[in-house]
Formats: sequence, structure tokens, C-alpha cells
Amino acid sequence: MTPIEKRLPDVTDRHQLFFIVSTFYDAVRQDAELGPIFNEIITEWDEHLEKITDFWAMHLFGTKAYTGNPVLAHQLVDQQQQESITPYHFGTWLFYWLQTINTHFEGPNAEILKDKSRKMQTILYMKIFEYRKKKKQ
Repeated sequence: MTPIEKRLPDVTDRHQLFFIVSTFYDAVRQDAELGPIFNEIITEWDEHLEKITDFWAMHLFGTKAYTGNPVLAHQLVDQQQQESITPYHFGTWLFYWLQTINTHFEGPNAEILKDKSRKMQTILYMKIFEYRKKKKQ
């Protein structure tokens, strides 16, 4: 690294996580595919941003403020969307999440957030797929 290059900060507190979550959702809400889904489902954005920040704080810092069931929440969204959620939606979600982190942060905690989101993308879609299959039996 040359002296002129400036390193981005790592994610070290809840305030930075809230920034990531808020910036991410600003992009998602404008997306032609994801925006209509999120804007239809989420009516209390301030509450949602706090809850999702709590979720990521739990995964990154081990805090206990998050309450919820992300698998069930995503299964319900898929039902409300007539089982139209696809891997493409999750890929687009991941793109915006990674782009937000990469634009503003770097370091070990930023990498943890990216790694966990990749795993979460796969798990959530697989749980949706399993739920669809189970409902048809």
C-alpha cells in the first residue's frame, strides 16, 4: 500500500452495522426486482432496519438483542409472493450486500459479514425450497 492509499475501516460497532443495513436497503428498495417485494412486505422500515441490525450484531458481536425467525420470515414472504422467490432474487440480494460492505469497509469483521451472508443466502433459499416441497406432499 502506498502512503496515498487510504484503507477502509473495519466494522467494529453497531452504528457501522446500522449504516451497512440502511445503505443496503436503500439500494434494494430501488431495485426493479427486489424493490417491489420488500416495499410491499415491510411497512415499518425503521423497525425493520433496527431488527436487521440486531440480527447482524448477533452474528458479528454475539449480542442478544435479535428476536425473530429468519427462516420462517422468508418462507412467509415466498408464500405471499406466490412461491416466486428464486435463486436470482437471493443472488441480487447478495450482490447489494457485498457491494455495500466492499464500498465502505474492509477487514476481518467485514469478511465475516460477507461469509455469513453467502451461507445465509444458500440456507434460506434451501429452506424455502424444502417448505414448498413439504406443502405439496
